[in-house]
Amino acid sequence: MVQPAFKQTTWYKSFILLLLGFTSGLPLALTAGTLQAWMTVENIDLKTIGFFSLVGQAYVFKFLWSPFMDRYTPSFLGRRRGWMLLTQIGLILGIAGMGFLNPNDHLWWLASLAVIVAFCSASQDIVFDAYKTDILKADERGTGAAVSVLGYRIAMLVSGGMALWLADKYIGWQNMYWLMAALMGVGILATLLAQEPETAVKPPRTLYEAVIEPLYEFFSRNNAWLILLLIVLYKMGDAFALSLSTTFLIRGAGFDAGEVGLVNKTLGLAATIVGALLGGLLMRRWSLFKALMVFGILQGGSNIGYWYLAVSEQSIYSMGAVVAFENICGGMGTAAFVALLMTLCHLSFSATQFALLSALSAIGRVYVGPVAGWYVESHGWEAFYIFSIIASVPGLILLLISKNTLIYTQKTGEFLRRTQFIKQYRFALYGLILAVLFFICSLILVITNSLPSLELFQSIDFIQSINIKLLSHWASSLFLYGVIIGAVSLVVGTILDYLALRKTTH
Repeated sequence: MVQPAFKQTTWYKSFILLLLGFTSGLPLALTAGTLQAWMTVENIDLKTIGFFSLVGQAYVFKFLWSPFMDRYTPSFLGRRRGWMLLTQIGLILGIAGMGFLNPNDHLWWLASLAVIVAFCSASQDIVFDAYKTDILKADERGTGAAVSVLGYRIAMLVSGGMALWLADKYIGWQNMYWLMAALMGVGILATLLAQEPETAVKPPRTLYEAVIEPLYEFFSRNNAWLILLLIVLYKMGDAFALSLSTTFLIRGAGFDAGEVGLVNKTLGLAATIVGALLGGLLMRRWSLFKALMVFGILQGGSNIGYWYLAVSEQSIYSMGAVVAFENICGGMGTAAFVALLMTLCHLSFSATQFALLSALSAIGRVYVGPVAGWYVESHGWEAFYIFSIIASVPGLILLLISKNTLIYTQKTGEFLRRTQFIKQYRFALYGLILAVLFFICSLILVITNSLPSLELFQSIDFIQSINIKLLSHWASSLFLYGVIIGAVSLVVGTILDYLALRKTTH
């Protein structure tokens, strides 16, 4: 029996977070890359495989049901661990169920289970992020973020490369999914061994309060919009560099695919783990602001290595050094960034606020691809990687402007409240809400537009009568308008924050 006093130590918390981080990362590849590989091996058509990628949208829109998990508490294990246990049981059943199916014979049953697994996985992420936020003290968040990232990365390796190798060489695809389901038992063990966070902060009393209050609480803070833009831009330079890194190493630098795969999958992963652990260690000694600034400079500056590869002669050793250094710096930046998200969450609404902030942070990673491709085509690889370094500068400037806010919050655990431009801020908030609605509508249209091309719906007249060109036009238009409205809202809110900051400090 683990003593209650030992459960309060940083070492024990880190061990639990390592195990929970592992179970958080394990299901991702099983509904994405690994599942795509299985369908490819079974000769499923490319349109259907592409349609399956929409399963991952659960991770983007998890904030839609996160208030439910903030509001309601299961009757066992407490507010956070109860939900973790339920989601983990759902994941075990879903992943094991996928092992009973075959893409050729049970394609749409497999699709249904993949959706369930993705939903349960996204839900587990919601409550795990909230658990981290609630259980860790301010001086423990760096270490906690680092070990959870470590567990997550190990799981991605296990359910990605290792799973493919096992399925192809030894046990087959179905047995591999059963093995992955068994490994999810690690999460159940960690949940039972973990301690429920002790906090005097009460959860929302109603579902309405769980939906509205997190937004109201966050946007009533001083520098809220500055912080939002910081979250979007902090890893923007890193996102640009990584968006086309594999393509660059193969097509731009002239390495073969095997060399790139070996370096990225082994050395790159190991370097990311080292970076996360090193970042966690340094954050125990540094303030959050100092860690974010130093790691932000390093992760932006490390892109110079890719520029060097673009202008120098091909060398596997140079590539290894560049990939290792970039991943170490990126791992340090990720550890600090996760700690930032935890710091910004109010304990009453940690599940909802973390889900919203993490979804916002994914914007750079998800949407820089088209811009990156266009830039490379227009200006070449050398200019692109110089640009990726420049793209990291705005995030650092915003971090510098937000310095006092971050230091105050880390020291006190409280948030400075807004006193200026109350009415003007509402327009920015309404714009952001409208942008989210446009994104959701665009996604619905994209899904609807994909149905006529799938074999399952070939005989359904209603679906075949869908005007694909019209829906495609509307989907792209809504997405574009959403991007524009969201960007304008962020800029307006940020300007108001800056003006309010000048008024309160002068």
